[in-house]
Amino acid sequence: MKDTEFAKSGSHSIYNDHSGDIAIEISNLTKRFENVTALDNLSFAVRYGEIFGLLGPNGSGKTTSINIVSGLSKPTFGQVKVLGYEITQNTHAVHAALGAVPQETALYEELTAWTNMTIHADLYGVRRSERRQRITDMLNLVQLYERRDNRVSTFSGGMKRRLALARALLHDPKLLYLDEPTLGVDVQSRRALWDYILDLKKKGKTILLTTNYLEEANVLCDRLAILDHGRLVALDTTSNLKRRYGDTIIEIVTASPISQHIITQMHALSGVTEVHQNDRVLKIVLTGDDTSIIGKIIMVVTKETVLRTISQREPNLDEIFLNLTGSALRD
Repeated sequence: MKDTEFAKSGSHSIYNDHSGDIAIEISNLTKRFENVTALDNLSFAVRYGEIFGLLGPNGSGKTTSINIVSGLSKPTFGQVKVLGYEITQNTHAVHAALGAVPQETALYEELTAWTNMTIHADLYGVRRSERRQRITDMLNLVQLYERRDNRVSTFSGGMKRRLALARALLHDPKLLYLDEPTLGVDVQSRRALWDYILDLKKKGKTILLTTNYLEEANVLCDRLAILDHGRLVALDTTSNLKRRYGDTIIEIVTASPISQHIITQMHALSGVTEVHQNDRVLKIVLTGDDTSIIGKIIMVVTKETVLRTISQREPNLDEIFLNLTGSALRD
């Protein structure tokens, strides 16, 4: 099974191996609302034990995808299997096996943290003999046990997100859906939540995550699916996405002014897309993953002048996201 998967126009392939390592399998998923196509022939698969990120601008289809996978909405066409269950035929079984942290935490603000957890335990059938210990363990996990008897309305935004995560974990779900898990929280709380999420992966949880924080996706996700206008634009690890779609910038400083001959030779090198020169400074924009290109650049420069310094800046996820989806504002 290849680790690299990229979208191709027309249809999008998923794994050829449909064995027990697939937690979520989406095949040719289409969702239409009157004259609007929210999802257009979408296909991808999520492995057990990975953190899988869904990225995309507003209107890309992230929330619609989550709603269908969660059983909250029915597809127009296509098939969705979650933990081996066909979602439209086994919604209750899927609900029992998943935990969710939606954008709106939907906590009972005037009740205590403990009471919120107790209500969730009732809804998900947590055994009474295990309930107190489970609630205690989950509140300790998110460092809220000391605030168990306080009303949720007195909690900060970060504390509410942590309580929502504890609630989602209470019935020990196999699969977690996290929709913007750190939305509206401060930097310290965000880092703490990241640590909790990464620790859950170490414990074998499968996590489907949507986020608009690209740094968050870079830190947390094993693989990313980038959606735009309901279609899969790219799917891969962050490192492979950077290598495939990002631009690397090489900056060279020389002892003498850079000649036009050097610039011409740079343009002729495969993988060089832009060359910018200012006296003794040369900036070269590269695409692709040819590791020999830097050696070729150095050879061209040193044939005519002395190379003082050379530096390399790798592409970041923000640039790749904009390259794939554009920079126009979305409603």
